[in-house]
Amino acid sequence: MDINEIMNRAKAAQAQALASLHETEEKAEALASASSPEPAAPPEEAAAREAEQMAANAQRQVEILGQVFDGQTMAQMAANEEQLQQMMEQRVAEAASASTEAVMNQLFGEDMGVLAAALETLAMNDDCEGEDLDEEEETDDALYTLLDETMARLEALPEPAPVEYGRDPALWGRFGILLSGIVSTLNDHSLDGLDVEEHIPVLEQQVLSMVRRSWGIDGRGGLLETLRYLSQGGYTERYRFYCEAETPEELMTGDEDEDDREGVVRAWAFAQHYKERYSPAFMAGWDVGRAAMLARWGSYLGWITPEEAQGILWDLAQRAAQDLGGWREFAQSYLFGGLMWKLLCNSPAAGYLGYLADAATTLLVGKADGSGGQWRDFAWPARRRLGFTL
Repeated sequence: MDINEIMNRAKAAQAQALASLHETEEKAEALASASSPEPAAPPEEAAAREAEQMAANAQRQVEILGQVFDGQTMAQMAANEEQLQQMMEQRVAEAASASTEAVMNQLFGEDMGVLAAALETLAMNDDCEGEDLDEEEETDDALYTLLDETMARLEALPEPAPVEYGRDPALWGRFGILLSGIVSTLNDHSLDGLDVEEHIPVLEQQVLSMVRRSWGIDGRGGLLETLRYLSQGGYTERYRFYCEAETPEELMTGDEDEDDREGVVRAWAFAQHYKERYSPAFMAGWDVGRAAMLARWGSYLGWITPEEAQGILWDLAQRAAQDLGGWREFAQSYLFGGLMWKLLCNSPAAGYLGYLADAATTLLVGKADGSGGQWRDFAWPARRRLGFTL
């Protein structure tokens, strides 16, 4: 799939979103017209009564909240409300003179395809709810060629030489956060610290919804279980099993439907194609990168403490430093695991690989506007002896 095809799909997604928005607006107007009674009083009197009723309701809510929360909590809630209101007023002011299409672009970014990639990347769990594959557009051999070419382009990018971190917890902590770089870049998350976003209610709800929808995780227990899977096995072990299997049938349980069976066959063929070139340890970047993102999300949502998240990132950092040699290899590993996941889900993969490569390039090189470049500015840790402890 070339860039023109990707852009055409992005434009189609944008057009569909705009059409849905217009349809929603029309339905809302029709509903409002049908449900609005004939005014029984002049508009000025009706507006005055409505304002009076709203003020009374607001006062009642304040009284009820005052009976439940203490003064400090009420003050914090008021501050959060004011901050959210200011943010919304700013967004409205920016969009006030814009067209509907411009507003959509402000909300979702300049390219709807970027939004699609971000949402798709969030869904990198091991449950495949994939799309129907158009075999005429993508063959497995073509995807292997695309992967090899993309990995070669990443290999040609500059990268600082690895350095010794020693026992410096600040360096290892920063490294652990940057391991979430690809997903963070696709979702425009901050990479400056442990928190992925500011602690504003609307942003917290957005992250919560994404994690629930994409990973099926709804709290501490599910988060820790998934992190344990990614850190102790994940796709590293799955790739190992697929490399060692003599036939794809050995990997099936008998409960798969036709689409699942085809996915197993394609993933097995992928492992057989690459097993002489890449060991299971090469899959570490795919598992570690996703686990690092989940640890940061979990801390942001309060499911684990910041100290727990830092401990998890520490362990992930040790594994990454031991199994991989640099940011470019980490990015290549991420693409490698991403393609196996897509094949196992029997889903299109060419555009997806392109989005991952773009994010890695932003991290390694930076953008023209000066953003990005976080990997360029922070060297990978030099390889160390086994058994090193802080």
